[in-house]
Amino acid sequence: MDFSNLLFRASGVGYLMTSPKLKADKEAGNLSESAKTNCIDVYVSAKYGRNTDIQTKYMTKGNQVEEDSITLYSRLHKKFYKKNEEHLKNDFVMGTPDLFTGESIHNAQTVIDIKSSWDLFTFHRTNSKDINPIYWWQLQTYMWLTGAKKAYLAYCLVNTPVAMIEEEKRRLFYKMNVATTEDPLYLDACEALELSMTYDDIPIQERLIEYEIPRDQDAINCLAGKVIKARAFIQKYEDQMTAYIKPDLNSLLKKVS
Repeated sequence: MDFSNLLFRASGVGYLMTSPKLKADKEAGNLSESAKTNCIDVYVSAKYGRNTDIQTKYMTKGNQVEEDSITLYSRLHKKFYKKNEEHLKNDFVMGTPDLFTGESIHNAQTVIDIKSSWDLFTFHRTNSKDINPIYWWQLQTYMWLTGAKKAYLAYCLVNTPVAMIEEEKRRLFYKMNVATTEDPLYLDACEALELSMTYDDIPIQERLIEYEIPRDQDAINCLAGKVIKARAFIQKYEDQMTAYIKPDLNSLLKKVS
């Protein structure tokens, strides 16, 4: 299998850009051990059609409330935004930006990535930390793909879907080990749980945290070089695996004869 033209997903390129521990490796632009591990995961996914992503409740909520978060973002910016469905790629990377401004996704002014927070606590924790490097690189990749000069990372706080709240209540029931769902302690706990997962009482302007990220062309150029190194690493791994599992036909023939 030829990996010389393998494309890397925008959501994962940040792993390629982690710094090696040794100074010599940093100066040479070599892959870090974390990047190599990610390359192996990419290799397995590309060759065998497997995926390491495990669907957590946080990811499930993010997928289910994406339109609600886009609506919240649109209301606050007083501009209608529609989810972009067009998948983009160039010679190195691929991805699907959530939103954009400009004439088209191929000639965008800005790109916007929507993140739906799990709850009020995780929402505010993002405000006390530096931007997640994985997200920073994801948006640099989107700007590369679209030509945009600026990007926004938008954390939105929207209600958890009713079905997910009910699932959390069922988990709470078994965890509390009460006799019935009418137990007063359980009902009080369910009320507190529902309050912790819905946010209509919070002003809408307090449910968006947004970061502006300018395009960094030097970083993008560096990313292209890392993709080339990652492809070479994956191809070498493939060649080693093929050599390892390929039978030595000459030896087999000698044994048979």
